[in-house]
Amino acid sequence: MPRPDHLMTLLGTAVLYLGIGVTSLATAGEADDWRQFRGPNCSGVSQSDLPLPTHFSATENVVWTHELGDGVASAVIADGRCYCTGLLGDTETEGTFVVYCFDAATGKPHWQREFPTGDLPRITRPNSHASSTPATDGERVYVYFSTLGLKALDCQTGKDVWEDAIEPPNFLLGWGAAASPVLVDDLVIFAQDDDLNPFIAAYEAKTGSVRWRKERPEMLGGYAAPVLCTADGRTDIVLAGSGKLKGYRPSDGKELWNCNTMLRTVMTSPVVVDDSIFISIQSYGDTDRHLKPALLQWKDTDQDGKLSRDEVPKPFWKKFDKGDKNKDQFLVDTEIDAAFQSPDNMVGGGQTIQSVRGGGTGDVTETHLQWNLDNRSPSNLSSPLAVDGRVYVVKKGGLSSCFNADDGSTVWKLKRVHNFGEYYASPVYGDGKIYLTGENGKVAVLAAGPKLKFLAKKNDMGDSILATPSIADGKLFFRTRNGIVVVGNGE
Repeated sequence: MPRPDHLMTLLGTAVLYLGIGVTSLATAGEADDWRQFRGPNCSGVSQSDLPLPTHFSATENVVWTHELGDGVASAVIADGRCYCTGLLGDTETEGTFVVYCFDAATGKPHWQREFPTGDLPRITRPNSHASSTPATDGERVYVYFSTLGLKALDCQTGKDVWEDAIEPPNFLLGWGAAASPVLVDDLVIFAQDDDLNPFIAAYEAKTGSVRWRKERPEMLGGYAAPVLCTADGRTDIVLAGSGKLKGYRPSDGKELWNCNTMLRTVMTSPVVVDDSIFISIQSYGDTDRHLKPALLQWKDTDQDGKLSRDEVPKPFWKKFDKGDKNKDQFLVDTEIDAAFQSPDNMVGGGQTIQSVRGGGTGDVTETHLQWNLDNRSPSNLSSPLAVDGRVYVVKKGGLSSCFNADDGSTVWKLKRVHNFGEYYASPVYGDGKIYLTGENGKVAVLAAGPKLKFLAKKNDMGDSILATPSIADGKLFFRTRNGIVVVGNGE
């Protein structure tokens, strides 16, 4: 999620290289674009030096707006075009998934495509079925919807280029889909960690042919986005999941390394600066709490302290039967964890913010973990922001914290940002400013630096916001729950 936002990420440098025979992710001409979730390498960091607004609202410094229908996916921008998604109709049972293309400067519509969704699976609010942020390389825009799969549309016309009808994900607790595609050179990378068939795959951007696909059977449902990290002359795709941060080779998907420092449920995405990977996670429960307590809380409908087959979603009955060792048609005690959680990855909950050096081979847990903090700062939904040698996080209640990127030492911790409530959107940075967006639609603007300095406390966008804002061409693109509001400096 969010993922909401559904989910999916991360940070760093303007240009990363994939190594011999592989070209860079971005060129100088793309510096003002925001082509995927959280922009360059999913970092939330704008590479542009164009000035961005400090004071704005749903009526102040507005450049353009448009109604989109229900959704929590961010806008993406490339070559002067803005791409958004939304869900129209009955958003609980079935509806119409819409992909929009606007002129990024004026909001003038270029085209829109509508796709009947068919029967929609259950999701947990405030997630939306329109939760996956698109990605675009300027030639095609890549969109995902749980009942439709992954689609590539022509950027100029909106016409179909290719599609892969990926089997819809299954979540034990009914969270719903929120994975977003990302771009790596000529590949579209799509990772979907659900509770039944988690995987990461690479598609040829032009044709949709599957270059490689790797199953991730140790993972439980999560929403981390894949990011790139270059270390020791090698660039890896890095993906966080239950218990483990893993590095994959972009050319063939070979798993190169793993760092076993994650928690049970990973809904946030890492960010990368140089060869350092920063991630903050809050997974409910402590380190000894596995999956069992959560399932008993949410799925044990008669509260008898055990799970019957009928209390478990039907796609998981095979796992149920495998875990039911005594064949009494109930899962109790250790049977619950054994049925649904990998025996080799019985990791629990907790909270952590940490730095891992990229690269290496095999198990790098003892050699590449640079620092690890166990405190109350991380969010379970909002990803960190790393810029200018500091790592920033914000969480429920409007509590902001900042740490030194080099050693994890505290700059400030759990300081109020004067906007109480939930925070699903991740922080973004541009023009020396950090934008913190609350679910209530109010946006705080901080000056990036070693002190908590407010430039604006409550810019009211007039609607709930779960999607992370996008930055391009000196403008901020806010995907609200029902539409998009684009703001600038009013010049």
